[in-house]
Amino acid sequence: MTVIQILIVVFALFAISRTIWQFKKGALTIAWLLFWILFWLAAGTVALLPQTTDTVARLVGVGRGADAVIYLSLLALFYLVFRTYVKIEKTEHEITKLVRKLSLDELDDN
Repeated sequence: MTVIQILIVVFALFAISRTIWQFKKGALTIAWLLFWILFWLAAGTVALLPQTTDTVARLVGVGRGADAVIYLSLLALFYLVFRTYVKIEKTEHEITKLVRKLSLDELDDN
């Protein structure tokens, strides 16, 4: 086992522990808890058994396992960025509505 494999596995275990801690604090739903646990387990598996990426690559029609990992990682990152963008937009809209309501309530009080 190489040093990078050990580091990735240790980090994956650390990330799983932090994910569980965030779930216990109420910061994550059960769906996101399961998603992140599966993600970090997959990362640890790929670190320990790099040949598994070749199997995934063949399934999706990519030449090399490393390429498949990069493509899938980019897709996941773009999706997560999109979800973050949507949540930020929703939050900004809710803040705007709240500020308007508070302003109107304050105007009615005077």
